[in-house]
Amino acid sequence: MKFKKKPIVIEAEQYKGVNSSEPLPEGVVPPVTGLKGAAIQIVASERPLGAYIKTLEGNMLVSSGDWIITGVAGEKYPCKPDIFEATYEAVE
Repeated sequence: MKFKKKPIVIEAEQYKGVNSSEPLPEGVVPPVTGLKGAAIQIVASERPLGAYIKTLEGNMLVSSGDWIITGVAGEKYPCKPDIFEATYEAVE
């Protein structure tokens, strides 16, 4: 059996990285900076190094250029640029 995605309109914004002058997209938590012994502290707090977004599946790392998609139920999740371009097109 084959299926295709239903044509729905989504909201998305591109994450430009923590060094960008633009504000972080909603839901993105900035990376931990300036910690000594970061690996130990990260394990203790369960916070990954780098920016991340809380998703229904847990914390996911977000890289500069990733798109932050708002799903049909208001959930947020990251999408790599090449997958985003192959899956979505702009609407007016």
